[in-house]
Amino acid sequence: MAAQELTPFEQSVVNSITEEAWLDLASALIRCGQPDSGNALDPDQPPAKEEAIAYMVAGELKGMGFTVEMPTKRRGRPNVLGRIKGGEGPSLMINDHLDTYPVVEPEKWDKTDFDPYKATRHGDLLYARGTSDTRGNMASALIALQAVTDAKPELAGELIACFTVDEERDGTDGSIFVTQELGLKPDYSITAEPTAWGGPEGPWGLSVSTANSGHCLVEIELTGTKGHIWRPDIVANPILEAGRLLSDLETMAFTHVPHKFMGHTPPMCSVVRIRGGLTGEIQFSPDTCTITLSVVGIVPGMTMESVLQDIQNVTSGMLGGRNDIAAAVRQVPGSLFVAGTPNVEEHEEPVATLSDVYETMRGERPRLNRKNAFNDTIRFREAGVNAVTFGPGEDGWAADNEWISIPKSVEAAKIYAVTIMRLLGAKQ
Repeated sequence: MAAQELTPFEQSVVNSITEEAWLDLASALIRCGQPDSGNALDPDQPPAKEEAIAYMVAGELKGMGFTVEMPTKRRGRPNVLGRIKGGEGPSLMINDHLDTYPVVEPEKWDKTDFDPYKATRHGDLLYARGTSDTRGNMASALIALQAVTDAKPELAGELIACFTVDEERDGTDGSIFVTQELGLKPDYSITAEPTAWGGPEGPWGLSVSTANSGHCLVEIELTGTKGHIWRPDIVANPILEAGRLLSDLETMAFTHVPHKFMGHTPPMCSVVRIRGGLTGEIQFSPDTCTITLSVVGIVPGMTMESVLQDIQNVTSGMLGGRNDIAAAVRQVPGSLFVAGTPNVEEHEEPVATLSDVYETMRGERPRLNRKNAFNDTIRFREAGVNAVTFGPGEDGWAADNEWISIPKSVEAAKIYAVTIMRLLGAKQ
């Protein structure tokens, strides 16, 4: 079946979305409330404070005619929830998050003159912390909402805009709070987060992520004996055993049932930290060494218990029954286990309409996949919402000198706008 062409009403809305508008808004969003909005996944680090960016986004929505609330679970961390009432048809939510990753090494940000929050254009790319994850995506969503609301359509269902805090730390004060404690449950949700593929050169596109992989944090504590550096022959050094264990962790297989959408990686370990030795004791080899790792690519059916058992089996196998080295495998205290989600089927909304609009705008059907990272889509799926992820940020963006494609961002805004209009039966 041929893609449905844009109606004159839809075309007029699309024509109102410009690169200049996106650049201006993205640059302002990127700077707002930083560095306080930086939210590390590390459970032992203080949470972000997203208040400044929340008030900016709330002001944008109020200017569009949304009725806006700012429900808050933790002081200094207001979520933003805007509504425009429509008819009795299905409701649609556009979602994104207000926090970002923090910046720890600003000296590596040469693309932004070593100011990570200075939005800086190089060709068709915009560099800064939060461009790809996720204030560039947020700018696309907001200018799409602006274009739709400026057209003053009659809507057959409610339009909801939900911008959450705490996404980078799995959503306790954000998406978990608004779904589990406030009962937010739209019929459909589109999260504006990175799903783009293709580099700055050559073919590119934006996938529709119809499911998400889960993840968890695990630590392995190896305990041996402390001894003088002069006598390594008589001590059981846990750092050496940790080194031997790393290659086994890299190649280990987790117990799981393969899913038709497996994400960019299968279930696997990503080692993020190794700690051993004490300051002031370099003359001794330590008696403990701790490996911290993230298990990613978790698919439905996997549990915290199954993950820990698989890692324990690999660790025990490497030690081979030794009695001079002990190993303890546990979930990192204060962290959450995030399960993989079931996918929204291709014929279901909002996948069907979003895919049709993409084909109209891009001349081809979008790729459907499982997103390998956490975002609020997971919490909305857990609440029973048909929720997907679609956005111009790079799926696998750079940790330093983060960037987003300007053409992809403008195109995404146009696709959002038409999708909103069609899902909500917008009439002139």
